[in-house]
Amino acid sequence: MHRALALAARGLGSTSPNPVVGCVILDASGHEVGAGWHERAGGPHAEIHALRQAGVLARGGTAYVTLEPCNHTGRTGPCAQALIEAGIARVVYAVADPNPQATGGADTLRAAGIEVVPGVLAAEAEAGNAAWLTSVRLGRPYVLWKYAATLDGRIAAQDRTSRWISSPESRADVHRLRAEADAVVVGAGTARADDPHLAVRGIEGAVQPLRVVVDTEATAVKPGARVLDDAAPTLIAVAEDAETHLPEAVRLPRSADGRGLSVPALLAALHDRGVRSVLLEGGPTLAGAFVAAGAVDKVVAYLAPVLLGAGPAALADAGITTLTDALRLDVTETVRIGPDLRITATVATVASKER
Repeated sequence: MHRALALAARGLGSTSPNPVVGCVILDASGHEVGAGWHERAGGPHAEIHALRQAGVLARGGTAYVTLEPCNHTGRTGPCAQALIEAGIARVVYAVADPNPQATGGADTLRAAGIEVVPGVLAAEAEAGNAAWLTSVRLGRPYVLWKYAATLDGRIAAQDRTSRWISSPESRADVHRLRAEADAVVVGAGTARADDPHLAVRGIEGAVQPLRVVVDTEATAVKPGARVLDDAAPTLIAVAEDAETHLPEAVRLPRSADGRGLSVPALLAALHDRGVRSVLLEGGPTLAGAFVAAGAVDKVVAYLAPVLLGAGPAALADAGITTLTDALRLDVTETVRIGPDLRITATVATVASKER
């Protein structure tokens, strides 16, 4: 299953709106005879790739799959039926499929006399498929908020200069995050200050994410902005009552306080466009709006060994007024990236908050 999970990760950034899935097939004597992963949306599922490689050696063998084999016909056929027809005797999977259109594969396999073992390395598989699982369960994209800051939490100096706080190694790592996301989101402040490009660079074969600028008043993105080139698709989100002539614009309702766009409406619009994962690269104001809306699932912070003492903080008003209401995080990884420290954390569960 560890190998199947590693295979599944190869599909990050290229399978949306489908999940990432890996599959390893052992023959009746326990030797690997097939392996594969879901490589792209609309293409063969992981089980099909692995079965094709295994051929007749799959008969009587075991299939290890990171997600319960699907039970429906979409752009491809049901994987549960393919496993049955191949003569597989045992199926081990990590996570049950929460999609009501595809669930039931395990029951179909059992009805055909196949031994089914669920829940193997379920936590690891949940983490690897967090974006897709979140989108199915909550009906909105998974949101990863990324920022770079000094060790004292500043994202820019007092005079607003910010290039470059983080190292070249950290900036290259951000392009990996972009390549794994369906959409990259920034706000009007970032658009004005940096004229960002937001496309993936330096990663061969990367699928370019949708570039999204939250420009409530339709004043930040001007004709000729770098984000409007043809390197990647672009969407400009503006208020319903804003005046704009940009063909890339989508109109959305304002937030309840009127200071920006409704974050739930923005995420719903992106979900309707097939976006299942969002990389939030916006500044402190937009990040605060997402946190206030309960719409941040994961945080990746690049902390540089730099002190400024003044300047904007990484997070602005997030609707938190007392320590007991703080958004608690579970740190899942700390690693050196060049001279910087990359900290990855997920929103704490109820159980961890009570510890």
